Amino acid sequence: MYAKEMEILKTAILNENEGFQFYRLAADSMNDGEVRAVFEFLAKEEEGHEKWLRGIARDLMGNNPPSVEIIPGPETSSPGIFTRDNIKSAGSLIVSALHIGIMMEKASMDYYREAAQKTQLPEVRDLYLKLSHWEKDHLDRLEKAYDFAREEWWAKQGFSPA
Repeated sequence: MYAKEMEILKTAILNENEGFQFYRLAADSMNDGEVRAVFEFLAKEEEGHEKWLRGIARDLMGNNPPSVEIIPGPETSSPGIFTRDNIKSAGSLIVSALHIGIMMEKASMDYYREAAQKTQLPEVRDLYLKLSHWEKDHLDRLEKAYDFAREEWWAKQGFSPA
């Protein structure tokens, strides 16, 4: 009955799991505690997204209508981890991890926008739109952090006129 919805959800769950695994690995690879906190924050967010999606999938697998609980939005003020001060010790690993994160978040944002157009379930559509918005928030924050880290890395490589 919900075969089409399950295909969308399976891909979404896999995407969130891949995001969680990547951010967890990135966090574990960082020596700087503040930079590690950036990736731990993102891993926790992705883990929560996966949990909500799995709940919907369980409902649909039981041929039940999805029970989409009211899901709180992302913290409007994250714990201050996406700042220039926290990215001050940028090395190539940090720059690379931030860039990969940007690509993942953009792909997730786009996927959820498309999924919202494909689903026939209004509650699930709302969740996909909410997830797309949250991924956009992650994307914006990562892009700022990447800009800081990239400039710092360039300066360390002697590419800065300073």
